Amino acid sequence: MTTSKRIISKEKFKSEIRTYYSSHSRAFPWRETRDPYEILVSEIMLQQTQVERVMLKYGQFITRFPGFSALAEADLQSVLQVWQGLGYNRRAI
Repeated sequence: MTTSKRIISKEKFKSEIRTYYSSHSRAFPWRETRDPYEILVSEIMLQQTQVERVMLKYGQFITRFPGFSALAEADLQSVLQVWQGLGYNRRAI
């Protein structure tokens, strides 16, 4: 059994990905920031959690804990209260 492989250049692959993304991308708040904290929060929230659930909680979390310092100073109960509904609380801990 023979399979046909289509080999393309790295540049062509990048171009195809960018073209697809520009036509099919969805708007998310973590894509609108370059703040490492906000991006890290989104990455942790998105682990094993549906995007729709993260969309409901992400803004609340960032508003309540706007940076590493605010999160570090927060008590665990406050963090878990905002995290509620995302599951896998160990990620929040």
